[in-house]
Amino acid sequence: MSTETKKLNVLMCGTVREYTTGWTGTGASKSDKKIGVVALTLFDLRRLGKVDKLSMVGVTGSKFPAIRKHLQENIAEVYKDMDISFDAFPEGNAVNTEAYKDAINRLSPGDAVIIFTPDNTHFPIALYAIEHGLHVLVTKPAVQLLHHHNELVAAAKRKNVVCFVEHHKRFDPVYSDAKARAAALGEFNFFNAWMSQPKSQLETFRAWAGKDSDISYYLSSHHIDIHCWIMQGRAVPTRVIASAATGIATSEPYNCVPQTEDTITLLVDWQSLTSATHRGTAVYSASWTAPLKSGVHSAQHWYYMAEKGEINVDQAHRGYDIVQDDSGKAWYNPFYMKYSPSEDGHFDGQRGYGYVSIEKFVDAARSANAGDTQPAEYDAQGLPTITNTVLTTAILNAGRISLDERRPVAIKQSGDQWILE
Repeated sequence: MSTETKKLNVLMCGTVREYTTGWTGTGASKSDKKIGVVALTLFDLRRLGKVDKLSMVGVTGSKFPAIRKHLQENIAEVYKDMDISFDAFPEGNAVNTEAYKDAINRLSPGDAVIIFTPDNTHFPIALYAIEHGLHVLVTKPAVQLLHHHNELVAAAKRKNVVCFVEHHKRFDPVYSDAKARAAALGEFNFFNAWMSQPKSQLETFRAWAGKDSDISYYLSSHHIDIHCWIMQGRAVPTRVIASAATGIATSEPYNCVPQTEDTITLLVDWQSLTSATHRGTAVYSASWTAPLKSGVHSAQHWYYMAEKGEINVDQAHRGYDIVQDDSGKAWYNPFYMKYSPSEDGHFDGQRGYGYVSIEKFVDAARSANAGDTQPAEYDAQGLPTITNTVLTTAILNAGRISLDERRPVAIKQSGDQWILE
C-alpha cells in the first residue's frame, strides 16, 4: 500500500463492553480484556499513521467521563505516545438508542464503522452504515438471522464497500496453520469443538443473556466459522439439530431470564462437494457456566478427523501458565492481545491476532479507498468477509430455530442464496 494512502476515520459502536474499552459500567472488566481490544488497537494504529479521527457511540452519554478516565489511567498513562482522544455520541447526559445514526451521519463515504454491540443490534447498525457508503467491521456473530446476512451481502456489493466479520480466530497462527494442513487430509469425516467461559460472564452479560442472544451465537460462532473456513469449496452443511442444558444461569446469584440456556450443542450434517458418498458430522458446543477458577477465561478445544488423518487443537492453555499465591494458576493468552509494554514503553501487541483482525480490516478499507483493490477481491483471500461467512450464520440461525421449535432444520441453496427449511 502506498505511504500516501489516506488515513482512515473510524467510528466505534459499543462502549460498555470488554471488547471496545474494557470498561463494563462499574469498572474494568474482570476478564483478560481489562483495557479492551478495539479502542486500544485503533489508538495504536493512529500512532502508527493508519488511522486519523476516531469517534465512539453508545446509548448513554453520561458514561463517557468514566470511560475517558478509564482509558486515561490504563492506556494513556501506561503506554508512550498514545493519543486516546475521540468524539462521543450521544453528548452530555442524553440517552439515545439510535445515537449511532447521528454518529454515522457525521462520517463521509469511505470512512469506517466497527460494531461491537449486542448481537441483536448488529444488523440495523451495519445496514445503516453500509447504505451511507461506509466500510464495516462487525463482531461475530455478524447477525442472528440468515436473511439479514443475505441483505448485508447484497448491500455491501451494491455500495461497493468492504464488510468484514471480526472472526479473529482466523488469524490465530495455530488455527490458520491447522486449516492449511487439513486440506491434505482428504474428505472430511468428523469435527468436535468445545468453547466455554466462566459463570462470571453471566454477570457481565446479564443485561442481554437469554433475552437478546445465546451462548451458541456468542461462543460457538468462533469454531463454526473455523470449520466453515476449512470446508470452503469442499463441503457444505445440510442439517442442524440443537440441544441445550439449563438451570445454572437462571438460579442465584446470576438470575438470568427463564429462557437462558447454560450450554448449547449443535449437531450438524455435512455433505462433500467432491464425493457423493462422503458425508461428515460436526458437534459444536458452547457454555458460559464453566467453573470460576479453572485458570482460563476461554476454554478452546477442537478436533478434526478426515479420510487421511486428524488434527487436535488445545488453545485453552497454550503452554504458558503463571502461578500467584493469591490467585493460583492461570493460563494467559498474549497471542490474542499482548498488554505488556515494549522495552521502550510503547504498546507492543501488534502481532496479536486480536489486533491483526482489526488491522486487516483497516488496511483493506484504506486500500479500497485508494483504488488499489476492490472490496470483492477479499472474498478470494480467505478473509472473513460478509460473503465468506454466510454459512456460519446459517448454522447458528438453524440451531436457534431447532431449539425453539424442537425440530431438525435443513440448510439449502436457492439460486445464489442460502436458506433454511
